[in-house]
Amino acid sequence: MTGRTHDLAAVTALLWLAAAYPPGQLSLTTLLIALLANLIGGIAPDIDQPTAPFWRNLPIGSVAGRLVARAMGGHRFITHSLLGLALLAFGAHWLLVFLSPIMSGVDPHLVWLAFLVGAGSHLIMDMFTKEGVPLLLPIPIKFGLPPLRALRITTGHIVELYAVFPGLAALAIYIVSSHYHGLLELLHHHITS
Repeated sequence: MTGRTHDLAAVTALLWLAAAYPPGQLSLTTLLIALLANLIGGIAPDIDQPTAPFWRNLPIGSVAGRLVARAMGGHRFITHSLLGLALLAFGAHWLLVFLSPIMSGVDPHLVWLAFLVGAGSHLIMDMFTKEGVPLLLPIPIKFGLPPLRALRITTGHIVELYAVFPGLAALAIYIVSSHYHGLLELLHHHITS
């Protein structure tokens, strides 16, 4: 999937989670940082791809991207597995522990969860592509949905652009409209400054 599809999938998954299991008290700072963490999580598994948007936006990204890709075994290897998801979760946890002294008023657990929702949505979306993902690495079997590779989509082609992306947008709109009052109450009454 393309970066923008991963972004929309991450936000849609986070919207569903917030609608289905609304948090109690939530600071505006936590909300904004959690949204940012969700978007970063949505592209984090692609750190193993030197041409990913993540690397293109950093000053030394092309060099760092090549080094990380080599260390991770190439694209859609470690970072696209449950082992990789656990490593990303561990790394995000320790980054939040390190940053906690400068993030007063931020709930690190919600930020961490938002990151994981984004990273998990990435793996799920990539399962719909022709390549699939090696979920159970080190077992070298790539999983995809549907199981028949011929029925899966090609990244960046017409099905993703004109069916998957608009479908995710429609799903996000549906989640917001069907849970409008609950989400509005969350914004009005539960966000503290």
